[in-house]
Amino acid sequence: MRRWSEVAERISATTRTSEKTRLLAAYLGSVEPAALAPATVFFTARAFAEADARPLGVGWAMLADSVSRVARVTRAELGAAYDRHSDLGRAVGDVLAAREDVAPGGPAPRDAASAPGPVPGSPPTVPGSPPTVPEVAAAFAAIESARGPAAKAAVFEALLARCDPLSATYVVKILGGELRIGLREGLVEAAIAAAFGRPAPDVARAVMLTGDVGEAAILARDDRLGSARLGLFHPLRFMLASPAEDAAEIVARLGPVVWTEDKYDGIRAQLHRRGDEARLFSRDLHDVSAQFPEVVAAARDLAWDGILDGELLALRDGGVLPFLALQKRLGRKAPPPALLAEVPVAFVAFDVLAVGPRGGDVVPLLDLPLRERRARLEALRITATAPGRFALSRLATAGSAADLERIFAEARARRNEGLMVKDPGSAYSPGRRGFGWLKMKKALATLDCVVVGVEVGHGKRHGVLSDYTFAVRDEATGTLVTIGKAYSGLTDAEIAERTRWFEAHTISRHGRYRVVEPAVVVEVAFDVIMRSARHASGFALRFPRIARLRDDKAATEVDTLETVARLWRELQHGAEHLVTQEAARSLPAG
Repeated sequence: MRRWSEVAERISATTRTSEKTRLLAAYLGSVEPAALAPATVFFTARAFAEADARPLGVGWAMLADSVSRVARVTRAELGAAYDRHSDLGRAVGDVLAAREDVAPGGPAPRDAASAPGPVPGSPPTVPGSPPTVPEVAAAFAAIESARGPAAKAAVFEALLARCDPLSATYVVKILGGELRIGLREGLVEAAIAAAFGRPAPDVARAVMLTGDVGEAAILARDDRLGSARLGLFHPLRFMLASPAEDAAEIVARLGPVVWTEDKYDGIRAQLHRRGDEARLFSRDLHDVSAQFPEVVAAARDLAWDGILDGELLALRDGGVLPFLALQKRLGRKAPPPALLAEVPVAFVAFDVLAVGPRGGDVVPLLDLPLRERRARLEALRITATAPGRFALSRLATAGSAADLERIFAEARARRNEGLMVKDPGSAYSPGRRGFGWLKMKKALATLDCVVVGVEVGHGKRHGVLSDYTFAVRDEATGTLVTIGKAYSGLTDAEIAERTRWFEAHTISRHGRYRVVEPAVVVEVAFDVIMRSARHASGFALRFPRIARLRDDKAATEVDTLETVARLWRELQHGAEHLVTQEAARSLPAG
């Protein structure tokens, strides 16, 4: 793992993508066979392959406690190191390097018997020896399978005690899912191609089909990229859409004729089914089947095998329920019957990614144009087979900017977020955010708020105060009440300038968070207002972003809590009457 970490450091030290690719290709081409797959996966900042969505079940508290024990430092000392770097991995490396007796094979973990065993085919573990890449992979698997925080911590501490500071830095970075070395997944694919002399598009396709960059590296090494196959129940990355607001620009980019679908306020999901088995996967590729048993049960009755892309919506009596209703179902691994009855869910399909006869071979459809995939989707007759649990997205055609604006207004009238605008000739590109699909959204409204708290940023914004907590005024009490937090919308120059101001006008410090003089006014755009106990106002903004600084306004001129409550009431108006003609029209019949 030491050599892997040294390569990661060299990759981090250069800004040239060609050099990053060269360094990684040289490493992958020379790494021992047993280490190739996990080492490649680690360079994507994952403990497991993308298609392997096993949760490690570790958090800041467990990691911090374990590091404190192994490094013999207090939580406060670790917190101070974190404040210096805004990076837990770097903080861990710092405190381990500062320990006088730091060395591979330092103090034994509190339960050395819980340490992972050797990986088949790898050299046996030598107590006190630095961990190899396969041994780190085995430790990650042992952490995932361990039951309870104490058992997970014991495995982690056994691993950490064998690491030098640099290796520990990157072990923690991988666990946290953030390498921060400027290595995009596309560069990892390019490095695999360069390491083994294979065509880059072939590597990219193998990664896309398998969802496992480590497996793709092995296939490239063995000259078997052509054998990569799409596997059911290993979720594909979702195709992404680029944001757009201007109708004329959208038509100019995708036109002359574009397809539109309502952008539903649900959660993106992928349905896989084969024979009597069906599973649902979320946008982050986790299996969420248990959360939506009624959809999974209905999917078992479908007469084909394959993969659908779509949206899970709370749907009752033909009407779409607000997202707040759907939220009650999220994260509930075994929703009780009462909740299933209160918030029934349906799967709205808008694409088919693979299909085949029940019990037969499944054929990928990703390269087909959207118009052909839609025809295949409609031919599956999912709404007839499982009415009420399955629907097709509402499809409309626009040939001008005026058409697009009209359809957008109709979608918003149906209480949807906006539109998905698609090129009917576009292929499906997993994990890519191209311009074949555009999402047309406009802010519901804006609020003028005053910044009351700031926090040190992360990544490229380490060292500046970029995370703003903002408030509105409660006229009944004369106090400022928080309503949200945002860190996007301002330029680097604006953030740097405001950082200097906030530094000079800090009232109190609480770790990384600072209470500041309430004087900086920002215009905040958002999509939805929700009731929330998280903020003192009793409300929260969904997808808040800073539209602009309002240097022309004083803190006394910010919007009031009554304004927020009025906007919320307007949003709720009509949403409580769910079974209406407009709500029913939000999905096609049958």
